[in-house]
Amino acid sequence: MLEVLDAAAVRRFAERAVTALGRHRAEIDQLNVYPVPDGDTGTNMHLTMVAARDELAVHSGEATTEPSEAAGLLARGALMGARGNSGVILAQLLRGVADLIADGSPSAVAAGLGEGAKAARAAVARPVEGTILSVADAAAQAARDVALRAGSLADVVGAALGKAVKALALTTEQLPALTAAGVVDAGGRGLVVILDALRGEVTGEESELPEVTGAAVIGVDAAAAADEAVGQFGYEVQYLLDAPEAAVERLRGTLDRLGDSLVVVGGPETWRVHVHVADVGAAIEAGVRAGRPYQIGVTDLTKQVAGRQCLDPEARGVVVVSAGDGLDDLFQAEHTVTVGANPSTAELLEAIRRAAAGRVVVLPNDPDTQAVATMAAGEAYHEGIKVRVVPTKSPVQAIAALAVRDPARRFEDDVIAMAEAAGKCRYAEVTRAAREALTVAGPCRPGDVIALVEGEVHLIGSDLVQVGRDLLDRLLGGGGELVTLLLGADAPAELEQVLVEHLASAWPFAEVQCLSGGQPHYPLIVGVE
Repeated sequence: MLEVLDAAAVRRFAERAVTALGRHRAEIDQLNVYPVPDGDTGTNMHLTMVAARDELAVHSGEATTEPSEAAGLLARGALMGARGNSGVILAQLLRGVADLIADGSPSAVAAGLGEGAKAARAAVARPVEGTILSVADAAAQAARDVALRAGSLADVVGAALGKAVKALALTTEQLPALTAAGVVDAGGRGLVVILDALRGEVTGEESELPEVTGAAVIGVDAAAAADEAVGQFGYEVQYLLDAPEAAVERLRGTLDRLGDSLVVVGGPETWRVHVHVADVGAAIEAGVRAGRPYQIGVTDLTKQVAGRQCLDPEARGVVVVSAGDGLDDLFQAEHTVTVGANPSTAELLEAIRRAAAGRVVVLPNDPDTQAVATMAAGEAYHEGIKVRVVPTKSPVQAIAALAVRDPARRFEDDVIAMAEAAGKCRYAEVTRAAREALTVAGPCRPGDVIALVEGEVHLIGSDLVQVGRDLLDRLLGGGGELVTLLLGADAPAELEQVLVEHLASAWPFAEVQCLSGGQPHYPLIVGVE
């Protein structure tokens, strides 16, 4: 049990908070109906806390011994990486805590929580009760009361958490939008999760907060429902701004007239600006007049809300990049959506939409497609679709990933299991050289048969069948229990039989599956697990 919250404890708390928000992220997203039901509060708070944690980690080797210094780094990271309305408010809460946490004593921690609640409320142009602000106020008051009675650090944070839980329950009655949906405030729930992580760090006790019921998000007319939910301010605009405080005060007035959900945090020189507006250009121009805006982000809230309402957020889908009729058949038999080789971001995004699920895994099956997949995932996020890219570099790795998929697992756990299975699958390809080159296996000429192991040439020959046999020996020499042979469109008729017989003779312990992939350019692709 900690008596003071020192710098090391602040670091550990940050890690706990990231883990806890990650665990509750989907649940908090489901609660998100105010101010706009775009289903991203949990994601935004988690990513903001990740940015805060990472900023502190970057400076872990420095002489950061004071809790105020560590908390200041957390606040700085949160400011630079804040996402959405809730993330920006979280950044200001951390800023306030850092300002008064001092030596990390019980009274200082209570003072920090109080300053955090005060700073967060001041940052919001039009504070509303029944939100994270109400929960922060309640937690701060409870902490202050216990500190005045000379309570221990565990008493202070325990009281803050207990009162926050009670205040969160009251939010359903305080906001009409929450009452109609029958849920508590999403941002307030995120703050409860963070306070629980703080209590766990101070006491050393692990706790499991019970999940709370999320809002129904299936709509009959998603477009109409989205328009109604978003109202007249259909775009979320965010940016970092380098400007003097006087200019920022003028900016607040301008943006308050332009839109709503205005939050401006930071200072004295760097600020994070968040607002919902109808006129994106005017919001950005106001920032230009105030100083230097950068990291500008614009989200179409109508599309994001409509996407959330059209989708079952718990439904799962998989998108696989596939080249070859046989591969299409294989992957579609696993109930996936396929898209052709070398897709654009738009093509991948369309495939993600066709999956008709709130949670989608993308298997790019090529190193060059991974960056495109990541961009498509970012675009899908703005439509309310959670996408995870498993970095498969070959279709045999995708086959391995799909083999362990389990809808009964938590989505994030399933993604991890698929990534681990793909990573354990070594892959290789046999093709013909298109040009003369000097490789690590020696020089090759156009027309030579070459075998590439995970992208690097390992074998060169003249006979494709023989190179295939030698490749299997090379791969299995390093161990392996399951061999997958994907036969391409130009595979010789005898290739399958020769390779299967060779494996049975030379490597009898290895299980073999031979599949018709129909892929061009590569008569043989091999996977070894």
